[in-house]
Amino acid sequence: MKFFIRSFSYIFHPLFMPLVGVLLYFYISPRYFNPEFLYSKVFATVIMTTVIPILSYFMLKNLQLVTTIHLKEVKERRWPLLLQMLFTFILIRLIFDGYEIPELYYFFVGILGASTGAFLLALLKFKASLHMIALSGVLFFVVGLSLHFGINLLLLIAGFIFACGATATSRLDMRAHTPAELVVGFIVGAVSQFMVYSYWI
Repeated sequence: MKFFIRSFSYIFHPLFMPLVGVLLYFYISPRYFNPEFLYSKVFATVIMTTVIPILSYFMLKNLQLVTTIHLKEVKERRWPLLLQMLFTFILIRLIFDGYEIPELYYFFVGILGASTGAFLLALLKFKASLHMIALSGVLFFVVGLSLHFGINLLLLIAGFIFACGATATSRLDMRAHTPAELVVGFIVGAVSQFMVYSYWI
């Protein structure tokens, strides 16, 4: 049972959530996209949000700036979050055009805002849950897509609400966070997406 509960921390890892958001957008959107265009955007997202951050982790570990991939200490989060902000900024500037795909453009603007919020909290020695930031960000992005396209996505939204609860339980079971850190993480992710709603919905 303990293994099952803890598995949610790995299934819904923050590294995968930007890609999940992009894939959900292309699946949900009623707009037609050229397959080559779609694949290029997904590939760029994989490279910038998953592959390069993983490679960056090993670089930071060799420099003794982090000790484990779990980033248990608050001070260990600062460099990874700074790099996350840089990679997200590159995606916004070079990959997702605000006029071409405004939904994904502002999704990543929201992610940049959430990363900045998490970084500032880390400077204040507060360890907001990155899992909850990422999950609540995707949850509110899906809510935005439902409003934007006028599509009933209640089952998907309910699924993400369940995922948030299960992942929060997992993080508590692993003693990775306090309840306050989980709540603040959820709020940071949700507010960051909610604040950009008016630009694309």
